[in-house]
Amino acid sequence: MNDNFVSKASQWDSPDKIKMTQKFLSEMLLHVNPQSSWKALELGAGTGLVGLQIEPLVSKVVMVDTSESMLEVLKQKLHSNSKVDVIHGEVFNYKQQDIDFVFSAMAFHHLPDVEKTLLHLATITKPGAWIVVGDLVTEDGSYHHFDPVPYCGFDTDILSKQFVKAGFDVKSVKIYNVITRKTDEKTTNYEQFMLIAKRL
Repeated sequence: MNDNFVSKASQWDSPDKIKMTQKFLSEMLLHVNPQSSWKALELGAGTGLVGLQIEPLVSKVVMVDTSESMLEVLKQKLHSNSKVDVIHGEVFNYKQQDIDFVFSAMAFHHLPDVEKTLLHLATITKPGAWIVVGDLVTEDGSYHHFDPVPYCGFDTDILSKQFVKAGFDVKSVKIYNVITRKTDEKTTNYEQFMLIAKRL
């Protein structure tokens, strides 16, 4: 399993990343009210910018990421009584059906197979569980400077249908943020969407 974040992990928690995280978190908490009894799972946890802010609100957070270097940064932030389980690898390594809440910020475009992932999420979540995904609307590949990623953003209509097919009821899809990048040649805006669904 290649770790594409080895050179980025130590510098990941930049002001821009933290600001982006806060926008995701604020929007998510307008729609989902985490309960102290819930067990949550973060898909693509990275250095924990989102998950560590959810930790105080729930009973446990399972933080999953394929990048060992990002998880090493996360582990340095954990304290002795952290309610966090860290899993290095794919979400398919998690088998229990006890998750009340799944969230994922800017990680879905790194998944090798979104449909397969959604079907697995349906098997590890309880009926009525919430799932919140924030990611890029379809873009031209320039967001990652044309480095190959499995998905250059998403058509939210197609993604919504994939959620429904996997056994989720899509509650809302909205654009919640725009990332603006300027170069000498042009200014590019990248829209970020939030999809909120419940497990049937």
